[in-house]
Amino acid sequence: MIEIFFYGLFMDIDLLSRNRLDPKNPRQGYLQNYALKIGNRASLIPSKGDRSYGLLISVNGDRIHKLYAEPSVADYIPEEVEIHLENNETVKAICYNLPLELLTGTNESYAKSLFNLAKGLGFPVEYLEKIQ
Repeated sequence: MIEIFFYGLFMDIDLLSRNRLDPKNPRQGYLQNYALKIGNRASLIPSKGDRSYGLLISVNGDRIHKLYAEPSVADYIPEEVEIHLENNETVKAICYNLPLELLTGTNESYAKSLFNLAKGLGFPVEYLEKIQ
């Protein structure tokens, strides 16, 4: 099992289960100094002073590579990050991000789905406004 920070539609535990990632121990947290950007898909980009919220989830390490081999997310690159949890604990995790030069287009349907998921997870109102 490895710790992955999900910030897009992969925060959906049911979706991860259907992909046989065996998600465990989901915890809300944020990545400091990163901003959420939504193009055709979502990515986090460095942005001083911003916070991006998501779920830190323990998943099957072998299956995560298969998930990110899918054509729609194959360009995402794993990077090690420090996630701040609600209990003030900081945890090292892997976060998959799309390189900025590949973040293109817009996707209203994706943004709406992400808004609804993030709202259901109880993310801060000011963060939800950025998604909307």
